[in-house]
Amino acid sequence: MVIGCCMIKIRTEWVNSLKDKRMELRRIVDRSKNKFNISIAEIGSNDNHRVIELGFACVTNDRALADSIIDNVINFIERITDGEIIETETEIL
Repeated sequence: MVIGCCMIKIRTEWVNSLKDKRMELRRIVDRSKNKFNISIAEIGSNDNHRVIELGFACVTNDRALADSIIDNVINFIERITDGEIIETETEIL
């Protein structure tokens, strides 16, 4: 069993309130869950409305597949959000 984990931090300069952040966060989480078979949630920066910090994980039987899924999810999130990805951290166990 191989577990792929990733933390992604997104700067959203155009967000003006925590309500706007929650709407953007919900959109990213819902669309990512529907497209990929991953677990995804907000993991930090809860009080900062200009930064979204997400963590997601996938389980598979091949390291290359886990790496590919993580890359595809990052690229997908980059396409669907107006925010700028400022940091990613990946770990495959």
